[in-house]
Amino acid sequence: MSPVTVSRALAQLAAEGLVVTRPGAGAFRAVRSASPAPAAGDTSWQEVALSAGDTADLVPRSVDASGVLASLAAPAPGVIEFNGGYLHPSLQPERAMAAALSRAGRRPGAWGRPPVEGLVELREWFARSVGGAVTAAGALITAGGQSALTTALRALAPPGAPVLVESPTYPGMLAVARAAGLRPVPVPVDADGVRPELLADAFRATGARVLVCQPLFQNPTGAVLAPERRGEVLRIAREAGAFLVEDDFVRRLVHEDAGPLPRPLAADDPDGVVVHVCSLTKATSPSFRVSALVAHGPVLERLRAIQIVDTFFVPRPLQEAALELVGSPAWPRHLRAVSAELRARRDTMTAALRLRLPEFALPHIPAGGYHLWLRLPDGTGGTFRAFGPGGESALTAAALRAGVAVAPGRPYFSAEPPAAHLRLSFAAVAGTEEITEGVRRLRAAWDEVPGRTG
Repeated sequence: MSPVTVSRALAQLAAEGLVVTRPGAGAFRAVRSASPAPAAGDTSWQEVALSAGDTADLVPRSVDASGVLASLAAPAPGVIEFNGGYLHPSLQPERAMAAALSRAGRRPGAWGRPPVEGLVELREWFARSVGGAVTAAGALITAGGQSALTTALRALAPPGAPVLVESPTYPGMLAVARAAGLRPVPVPVDADGVRPELLADAFRATGARVLVCQPLFQNPTGAVLAPERRGEVLRIAREAGAFLVEDDFVRRLVHEDAGPLPRPLAADDPDGVVVHVCSLTKATSPSFRVSALVAHGPVLERLRAIQIVDTFFVPRPLQEAALELVGSPAWPRHLRAVSAELRARRDTMTAALRLRLPEFALPHIPAGGYHLWLRLPDGTGGTFRAFGPGGESALTAAALRAGVAVAPGRPYFSAEPPAAHLRLSFAAVAGTEEITEGVRRLRAAWDEVPGRTG
């Protein structure tokens, strides 16, 4: 075994109290005194304490993290991961990140306290990536996109307030909203993004002051907000006196055949309507949690205050490593390689689904991101009548038994879904061969689901 393996094993044994280490002498078996097992306590009182103060007009304080955990939990050995939310290790720039972290650790003051807003050079880099009139003064460095969304929603809406969300949308954002005591109100999305006429109706009906939107490669549909809708959506939010939280989460996971991308909405917003969220995490590693919040006007000070109260600041070594990474020649090479690989994986999954599961509708093939959004048969043609959320659960369970993990569509809706769906990720698997095998297993699972007639 290597010295690193031995060191880690000893550290684990020491943490478990099985060995003690003595500098200069070695590691020794720990003497463990026999002690009676602690008596089981009565924690039933916590049910009352945790719900005390809940009222009918507020969202309950219980938090459902199941939609988030679905993309974070590691699958069992042998299970193909079609429900992952991050790049497979083979796609991550591990060598470039390790080199960046090593160089960052040698920078003078790398372990000191950073500015609470973040390193100015990193804020300037994020500001340039947004474009328009955005400057470093309008950017805050945060610990990942999820943290940034949490800060934004807490800053922009009081508990009990409505918040408009795309339907369907990212389950992690719905969890954030509900954990903050907000009431998500759905606004339907089509192939061109959020629908402006329904957005205007939702603002009028609810009096909401916040909209959360993913204009680029929306999760889960993959839709891009159409050019003719961009200005209209901004205008509707501005006339409602509302903020638009722009979650620009996969701009750096564009596919090779995508063509020029539209600018972030924040780049075309002089009035401070948009609060922009962008991150390096999706394009690097789940543990590379560096992101930014970009805003303009008085709201920036509130975002800054909540960020400081909640987390103080993002660790300086991680910020320094991010600067080293995005400034290295390895960064554009990595983005080009991922762009080509994601296109190949998307095309492989699309072809396999059309061959083996033609019953599943694939209304939109995205040019960015890492997943496909499938609509399951709705009963037409005699192919599984009334296939609803219960059917989704049956198919998800059958797929897991067949050795492939998929994400059911229900958690992506804040209200009753119009149909049953699946989201399939092609980024978290080892390669195209695994994608083909995963779709084959999904076909076997589909054939196993009871109640199908066609």
